[in-house]
Amino acid sequence: MAKRSETPGRSSAPSPETYAEWMGRALELAAAAAGSEDVPVGALVVDADGSVIGRGRNIREELRDPTGHAEVVALREAAQSVDGWRLDGCTLVVTLEPCVMCAGAAMAARVERVVFGAWDPKAGACGSVWDLTRDPLATHLVDVVGGVMAEESAALLVDFFEGRRLG
Repeated sequence: MAKRSETPGRSSAPSPETYAEWMGRALELAAAAAGSEDVPVGALVVDADGSVIGRGRNIREELRDPTGHAEVVALREAAQSVDGWRLDGCTLVVTLEPCVMCAGAAMAARVERVVFGAWDPKAGACGSVWDLTRDPLATHLVDVVGGVMAEESAALLVDFFEGRRLG
């Protein structure tokens, strides 16, 4: 079940069915990351009209890039798509709760909402370990919807890491 926290004064949220549709697309990207030996995390940036303007998957291993997280890749593509760094009104959809770097990138890009699948009890920064996106000292607060298709998102990660331990 998804946990929701909306920041007052924001636009109304899409439906749970819409979140699930977007998460399904992000899961497809995550599966592609696993095929390239990267941790299977996928992300989308969706504009206010519901169009996907950015896609990403983890590419840290592939490019040997410490910033190659799915969220950063998707945010970069979205910024190119709108020809600017401000992603006002956009939603970042990701299969795993963003870390501090990715939550900070979402905030810096001014996304309106982060929707994620699996919770990350080790490095999550949207409600698990930290709650960076809703810190009252932050200059930009982000709505957060966590746990969308959490079981499917977590299963990809469990399968990936179990395969690495056995292999």
